[in-house]
This record gives sequence, C-alpha cells and structure tokens, in this order.
Amino acid sequence: MAGNLKFAVIGGGSWATAIAKMLCVNLKEIAWYMRNEDAIVHIKTHHHNPNYLSSVEFDVKKLKLTSDINEAIAYADYIIFAIPSAFLSGELSKLTESLEGKVVFSAIKGIVPETSLIVGEHFNKTYGIPFENIGVITGPCHAEEVALERLSYLTIACGDAGKAKIVAKRLSSDYIKTKISDDIIGTEYAAMLKNIYAIAAGIAHGLGYGDNFQSVLMSNGIREMKKFIKKVHKMKRNINDSAYLGDLLVTGYSIFSRNRMFGNMIGKGYTVKSAQMEMSMVAEGYYATKSAYNLNQGYGAKTPIIDAVYSVLYEGKSAKKVFEKLTEKLD
Repeated sequence: MAGNLKFAVIGGGSWATAIAKMLCVNLKEIAWYMRNEDAIVHIKTHHHNPNYLSSVEFDVKKLKLTSDINEAIAYADYIIFAIPSAFLSGELSKLTESLEGKVVFSAIKGIVPETSLIVGEHFNKTYGIPFENIGVITGPCHAEEVALERLSYLTIACGDAGKAKIVAKRLSSDYIKTKISDDIIGTEYAAMLKNIYAIAAGIAHGLGYGDNFQSVLMSNGIREMKKFIKKVHKMKRNINDSAYLGDLLVTGYSIFSRNRMFGNMIGKGYTVKSAQMEMSMVAEGYYATKSAYNLNQGYGAKTPIIDAVYSVLYEGKSAKKVFEKLTEKLD
C-alpha cells in the first residue's frame, strides 16, 4: 500500500518547485497544482517553471499539472502545501473535494492570518483533520540550494512516525538528507519565528551593524524562540537541533533569505510598502511578526527581538532608534 501512495504539491513558488523536484526523484508521477495557467503551459512546453527556480528541468511525463486545486486533492493520498500562509485561506476556499482521510503536510513557514493559527492547527480546527494526519516539513533548507543540488537537510515532523517516514523517504536523495520528529507544534512555530529573527538580522545589516552584533542577535534569537515555543507547547525538545537552531541560522545569514533581504531594505530606509513592492517573493516574516506579537500578549514570554521588529514594521517606529534600544536588552 505505502508504495502506491499518491502525492500532490499545492503551490507554484520556489519552495513548491523545489518539493516537486525532490518528489520526482522517487515517484513515477505527482500532481502539481498552481493557479497560474500560463506557468503550467510553460512547464509543459519548456520543462521548467518560468518564474521560480527556472534552472530546474522537469520530466513532464511525471507531472500531472493542474490549475484546479480540487483535481490535485482528489488525486492524492498525501498533500504537501507550499504556498505563502497569507494566501492559504483563499486557496482552500476553492475546495469542493473533501480532505477527509487525506494526509496533509505543511511546508509553509507562517501563520494563517484569518485564524492566527499555525498551518497544522488551522487544518485541525477548521477542517477537522486529526493531528496524526498532519505533518510539517522544515529545514534548514533553501529552495535555491535544492535547485543546485547542494547537500541539504530536512526535518519531517508528524504525530504518526510512520507517516513522517513515508514523506521522508519520498523526499530523500543523494543531496537531501531527512530525519523525523514528533514535535509538530514546536517545529512549525520555529519555522515561523525564525523568519522574524531573519528580518531582525536584515534590519541590523541595513543599519550597519556587523558580524559581532549579528552573532549576539542570533544567539539571543534562539533563546527567545525557546521561551516562546515552551509557552505554546511544553514538551522535551532540543532547541539546538537543526530543525530549530539550524533553520534559524540559515534564514538569518543566507544570501537566499527573502526575510533577511526584506529586513535589510527596511534597515536601509525603505518603507514596508516599498520593500514589499520591490520584492518578487513574499517575506513570510512580515505576517508572522504581527501574529507572534499578538499571540504573545496572551503567553507573556520575554521577546525583545519580536517586539522590536513589530515596532518597526507595524508601529512605524524608527529602525535606528528601536535597534539602539534593543542592543541594551541583549546579552
């Protein structure tokens, strides 16, 4: 049975393209939903996504491409969602096919704005999917390095270890190493929070802070993340594992990090709107900042970095002044 399981990827961006590439190594066919009909025609004709990771060449005989999300859902046993969290509700509103009995994995690094829930909780509460049928795919792993087939690592989290192993096996290859985890809540919150810390790293860089300060910012960031996640979901976890610390570091430091890039523009004096307009991809951390800040009003974790980023992005405060104050709160 496990060998005949069908997979679908939902999304047309860089991470969805990277996941489709990984799955095609191990599967004879996958369904791939993207709303852009022109991109589908282009992939069928030219064998690559015209807008994202265009260096990746696909064997189109392996792709069941569709612009109808219901067709992809009906086809698959395992569905991997890889679209920006801000657009998830809009896409799910098109569903007429039931998600009952489906196994849903989130490769989304953010919170659903309409419900202020991480994606796994959103599927559980809104669609009644049991947690044993929900999983999370986290890094440290940038889509751009998957395209280049550079050695990368993924953590596959699910309450049902068997299902985590099934997904891990389908994503593994010579250049993709996978491990499994049972911490669905913690890994998903970590994937969301690290984008906020990457924005902070970008702002600091844009303001002219150097590597010495960045190292202090990141070490404070992982401790802050630990406090936040512990408030949300208390369980035994090693925050220094690659799913938490590793993902934070690559997002905070990498030239491929769109959240760091976004923060860098803010630090250099761009307004939030102008930075968003200039970027071709969504910086998930922008939405995550508001959600994390609002959630923490109830949890009460000490989060000076999240508070600082929120002040800059949502209260219009001077990045220079906010970060001058932040430097006094870090150690």
